[in-house]
Amino acid sequence: MKINEVEQAVGITKKNIRFYEQEGLIHPARNLENGYRVYGEQDVEELKRIKLLRKLNMPLEEIRNLQNGGLTLSDGLRRHLVVLERERERLDQICRFCDHLAEDGGQMNTLAASRYLAEMEQMEQEGMRFMNVKQMDQRKRKWRGALLGAGMALVFCVWFMALMVVAIMEEPLKMPELLLLLVFVAAPVVVAICIVYALLERRKEIQKGEEDAASKY
Repeated sequence: MKINEVEQAVGITKKNIRFYEQEGLIHPARNLENGYRVYGEQDVEELKRIKLLRKLNMPLEEIRNLQNGGLTLSDGLRRHLVVLERERERLDQICRFCDHLAEDGGQMNTLAASRYLAEMEQMEQEGMRFMNVKQMDQRKRKWRGALLGAGMALVFCVWFMALMVVAIMEEPLKMPELLLLLVFVAAPVVVAICIVYALLERRKEIQKGEEDAASKY
C-alpha cells in the first residue's frame, strides 16, 4: 500500500504516519526497485492501535514501551489512568479558579491581576500546574527569528545583484570581464536560493512533530 492509501484506511495524516515511522513506532518495508515505502496490513493495524491510544492521550513513550513488551496493555492503561486522574484534578482546580474569577465579577479593565497571580503562584508552590505560556509562544518566536535572519540575508543578496547589474549596464565590457561579472551576479542568486531552502527546512524543523490527535483524527 502507498501512504495515501494508508492515510485513507487509518484516518490519520501523512505527516503523522511519517512522524511515527521516524519515532520507530512503525517499520514499513522498502521497494527494492525504487526505494519507496510499502505499507502492509500489519502497518495499518499498528497505526490503528497507535491512533486508538493517542486518542486516549497516551504518550508516545508509553506506546513504545507497550510495543517493546516493557509493559502489558493492562499495566500501561492502569498507569495512564493514574496520569489522567491527576490531569482531571488539575483541570478541576483550574475550573474552580475560573469560577472564583467569575464570581468576583467586574470587567477586564478592573481585573485585579496581581492578586490573582499571587494566588496562582501560591497554588503552584503547592504542586498545581497552570498553562506554560512561555512554552506555547516558543515556536512562534523561533519562526520569527528565522524569518528575520533570512529576510536580511535576502535583502543583501538582492542589493548586491542590483549593483552588479547596474555595473554591467553602465559600461560596455569585454567578454572576460562580462563573464566575471555574471559569476558575481550568479553567486548571490545561488546564495538566495540556499537561504530560501534553509528557511523552508527550518520551518519544517520548528513544526516537526505530531499533529494534534483530537483535531486531526
